[in-house]
Amino acid sequence: MASSAHVTIRKRVTCLFLLIAVIMVALGCRLMYLQFYKSNWLTESAIDQRVRDIPVEAKRGTIYDRNGKELGVSVSTESIYAIPAEIVDVEETAAKLAAILALDRQKLTDKLKKRQAFTWVKRKVDNDIAKAVNLLNLPGIGLTQENQRYYPNDSLAAHILGFTGIDSQGLDGVELTFDSYLKGRSGSIVVEYDARGQEIPHATHQFVKPINGYNIYLTIDLVIQQIVERELEKVMQDTKAKAATIIAIEPNTGEILALANRPTYNPNQFADYDPKLWRNIAISNAYEPGSTFKILTTTAVLGEKIVSANERFFDTGSVEVQGRTIHCWKAGGHGSQSFKEVVENSCNVGFVNVGLRLGADSFYKYFTAFGLGKPTNIDLPGEAKGIVIPKSQVKPINIATMSMGQSIAVTPLQLLNAVAAVANGGQRLRPQIVREVRDKNDEVIRGFTPDIINQVVDKQAAQEVKEILESVVENGTGKNAYVEGYRIAGKTGTAQKVGEGGYMPGKYVASFAGFAPADNPQIVMVVIIDEPVGLYYGGQIAAPVFNGIMKDVLQYLKIAPKVIESHSPDDKETHIMVPSVINLLVTEAAQELKKAGLNARIEESGERVADQIPKPGSRIPKDSSVLLYTMTPRYGLGEITVPDCSGQSLREVADMLAEVGLSIKPVGVGVKATKQQPAAGSKAPPGSEITVFFE
Repeated sequence: MASSAHVTIRKRVTCLFLLIAVIMVALGCRLMYLQFYKSNWLTESAIDQRVRDIPVEAKRGTIYDRNGKELGVSVSTESIYAIPAEIVDVEETAAKLAAILALDRQKLTDKLKKRQAFTWVKRKVDNDIAKAVNLLNLPGIGLTQENQRYYPNDSLAAHILGFTGIDSQGLDGVELTFDSYLKGRSGSIVVEYDARGQEIPHATHQFVKPINGYNIYLTIDLVIQQIVERELEKVMQDTKAKAATIIAIEPNTGEILALANRPTYNPNQFADYDPKLWRNIAISNAYEPGSTFKILTTTAVLGEKIVSANERFFDTGSVEVQGRTIHCWKAGGHGSQSFKEVVENSCNVGFVNVGLRLGADSFYKYFTAFGLGKPTNIDLPGEAKGIVIPKSQVKPINIATMSMGQSIAVTPLQLLNAVAAVANGGQRLRPQIVREVRDKNDEVIRGFTPDIINQVVDKQAAQEVKEILESVVENGTGKNAYVEGYRIAGKTGTAQKVGEGGYMPGKYVASFAGFAPADNPQIVMVVIIDEPVGLYYGGQIAAPVFNGIMKDVLQYLKIAPKVIESHSPDDKETHIMVPSVINLLVTEAAQELKKAGLNARIEESGERVADQIPKPGSRIPKDSSVLLYTMTPRYGLGEITVPDCSGQSLREVADMLAEVGLSIKPVGVGVKATKQQPAAGSKAPPGSEITVFFE
């Protein structure tokens, strides 16, 4: 009996030891698994529980113009963060923060309840909000400084600069293309806490210093950019156009001096604008250039020496190609003219003839040389390549229409770069928007030098084209681009817009492409006005814009005016100041212009002149035409204070009202104004008619 009990005890002890052995082996295996296979995960988890890593954003580099003027800077702002493990009362904390930060209380509560070491509550808040949050002194809630992008000139150069996102990452413009240089590298603050969320003395405390971004110097000149945008704003108001673009380039280096579009946006509040306004139409939109493209056709035919400047052509008013009749813009044609006069007159028939003589092979050779059908590779995002009919599909009718700027689409930048190649003697350069990248010590990290792509045409042919383009401004369609004392070269353009099913009636693109001084070009510029209301010819509305910009830019660049010698007796015409004829009867206006040595060109059938092109005070060659706009005055928005007209003559009253943007309705035959309606000092919408009584 005793023996049986002893055996039972031994069995039980053996089973117990076996069970303990199995447990020990299992624990050993588990320990080995944790030690060898999960050690990294456990270490990271432990660090994550006791170490708080607060990011410190690097300061984004500053963007300067070519002369060191700030265009885009980073300013300090406060951001609010949370360490959920340290929050005592999540509900109360969320309620207080939501009230100040205008956040959804429930969503914030859910966010703060998540198991995470760090989370943002709201970033880049106003100083007043940051102070209010700081005064709450909430456990687990802190503030840290970040950088916010600020553009001191608001919308100026918006399509060049672009903008940045919440993490200071570039999203558009040079902010995007040079983001790797501008953004720098973020740092952090590392602090170790115990299980109760209290800072551990003498434990892990580390500050990883951020590395600030590099500074970028653009090729843009702030002053020239301001002049361009001033005139761009003015032409948008005058023409009520859908859009407009102006670009200026230094032809010998390829450096963009100014680039602006309308409509535009303010990059400081880019999210408040329609994303369509972010589009840089100067490089992203392709259009049929019309007659400005004739600069390229002229270069090609002179470069191939298939025509000379003095060769005679006869324009009957139309030419037939493959059963399609192409008309010249002038009814009845220009008659007998030299090729130089063909360009001066922008004669479609003449260009069709020389284009067909040039042929597809030579034409496409110059398309390639000018860089058409492919991007210019400027350092800006979203560049289009334009549209060129494949050479294998081209027909004679296509050659004919392309010769005069139809059946081909280019971006404004492509056209500008092609004209710059003519201006600099025949070399095509890559257009550049950035001059240098510098570090905080002002050391050059990366510099940009002129990037010559190819020789389009020899210097002799380029010089011949420049001389012809100068004669276009002196004698042809580009007279309104003339700047007194300077040799100006260029070409006007008026293109009907293409839509679904063909050309759209009443919708045009007016343009002017030119450079100055013609004998030593320092600046090349294109002016493009999309869908102007009323006058739409490039010589009428785009050339005067070119004149207004170039006049100020040449003075700013300290390019001294010269006495222009006449090339022939026919060129001995003086440039005279355009008088104001606004508010005059059409017959009176025509007489005034005739007295001044100018011609009146009346576009509409109104009784009085509501507007005129060129504007009063412009200087144009003698015998030039002044366009009289007689139906709807094109004034800006807002109300105008009606001036006091009493005691003044009819002409004095008309001039006074015209100057402020009002029209006159004279009553009576007296010499002096005695009363008026509305009264002096009252407000009236722009273009309103003021009744003035004369006794």
